[in-house]
Amino acid sequence: MQASVWWIGIAAAAAAAALLPARYMTSMPGRSYRGPAPPAGDEARILRAGLEAHVRALAGEIGERNVYRYEALQAAAEYIRRALTEYGYEVHAQVFAAGRWRVENLEAVLPGDGESAESVVIGAHYDTAVGSPGADDNASGVAALLELARTARMKPARRTRRFVAFVNEEPPFFMTGAMGSRVYALRARARKEPIAAMLSLEAIGYFSDAPGSQKYPFPVNFFYPKTGDFIGFVGNLSSRSLVHRVIGIFREHGRLPSEGIAAPAVIPGISWSDHRSFWKEGYPAVMVTDTALYRNPHYHRHSDAPESLDYERLARVVAGLDAVLDDLASVTGVATSKPASGGCQR
Repeated sequence: MQASVWWIGIAAAAAAAALLPARYMTSMPGRSYRGPAPPAGDEARILRAGLEAHVRALAGEIGERNVYRYEALQAAAEYIRRALTEYGYEVHAQVFAAGRWRVENLEAVLPGDGESAESVVIGAHYDTAVGSPGADDNASGVAALLELARTARMKPARRTRRFVAFVNEEPPFFMTGAMGSRVYALRARARKEPIAAMLSLEAIGYFSDAPGSQKYPFPVNFFYPKTGDFIGFVGNLSSRSLVHRVIGIFREHGRLPSEGIAAPAVIPGISWSDHRSFWKEGYPAVMVTDTALYRNPHYHRHSDAPESLDYERLARVVAGLDAVLDDLASVTGVATSKPASGGCQR
């Protein structure tokens, strides 16, 4: 009897020890929002309308946009440039060659008040996968980028805010030197730019209340909800403090369920967007996502159309991110950039 109890104790201790790393990766501050959607005021209705207009312009009128549909890619860039200009920004293009094509990242900078040399980068890629109009992936992210830039103009901050539309996130450029965010992050490191935080807005407009609508890669599937009604915040282990800061502020102000993880980049999906480019240069970065292929049945398909998105919930995501950006841009010391050789998880 004593031996049996002893072995049970050993097994329980081993199980607890195995759960400690998982808790380190998945435990997040604050409480995920639960409850009915709050009534939409005038500001929320303006935000929702702006988001939907951007998505319909990019994914509906322009449609598939990549180097194989080069004119559409240029039309998307021109739409973004025009929108940012209308919001009062000077837009800077980072032009580079990708094979036989000349492509560009677009950046709008809102300088800080001079008390801090650090900056916060908010980025979203504007190209799409071949064969897809890319409403969720990633017109939703670009729409959020544009609306965050619009509202930021009204609010001063200590840190400089950089709104960047990246080209070439999708194959065949994904994780190559011609990926737009890779080109941008390499230049930032070469210039020794002190980037305090980077937010990658990656597919943030698809939601489902159906049980079993949310999937995950192993072993993440053991720790998160099975319904795809939340927005996710994803970082690597080196960006854990930033993940905590971002989701903590979102949960204080946002009115949508949220989940977060800070995990090794070898887990499928953890590094699958533009934030990876910043990790590689030692900058802390977080991906904001609806989890894309782990939820959205239209992922990289022709059916990823404007009609498939939930604009009311997308607006709630962006309203919460607006508060996150205010916090990151206003507080010195939220996160610190590291040298590229500093062991950043990749």
